[in-house]
Amino acid sequence: MAKVEWKAGNMLYPLPAVLVTTVDQKGRDNILTVAWTGTVCTNPPMVSISVRPERYSYQMLKETGEFVVNLTTEALAFATDYCGVRSGKDVDKFLETGLTREKASHVRAPMIKESPVSIECKVASVQSLGSHDMFLAQVLAVHADETYLDENRRFDLHKARPLVYSHGEYYGTGKYLGKFGYSVKKRGKNAVHVRR
Repeated sequence: MAKVEWKAGNMLYPLPAVLVTTVDQKGRDNILTVAWTGTVCTNPPMVSISVRPERYSYQMLKETGEFVVNLTTEALAFATDYCGVRSGKDVDKFLETGLTREKASHVRAPMIKESPVSIECKVASVQSLGSHDMFLAQVLAVHADETYLDENRRFDLHKARPLVYSHGEYYGTGKYLGKFGYSVKKRGKNAVHVRR
């Protein structure tokens, strides 16, 4: 079967749907749903988020240069969607969603208590790229909920049931298939084989 060619567009799906918390100089905070986010570098640890300049949180990001990326779960799907379609200039999203503010250790923006992982970030640079500006940020600290740690104190993604976004729809991540390098280890009976 042949592939169909479409016009150029963003087809890197699914994406993590995260809740980004921001704060302004007066201490007013907000929650922004972001799907345009990703890992940039390991050493130093860096991430990026891309935000439209029209968004309410945009000025907070520019003003303070700080934010927290809060990972989401299937249980947070409603709050994740709500924070993406309602503006913080009209509503207090913490109040409306029932999410809990939690003090961060390095930035003034709050963490979200219900998030399995909160990543404190300091903006290193902002690039205007068209419809969105990309905030490239250094990771200052990572906070993981002990509920999701395994017996070796590693984060267990399966327990967290992360939420992802694809073409305007939210999904759970499905079943565990293997860990990095499993394709070159001894193959078990459930291994996936690709014919070449």
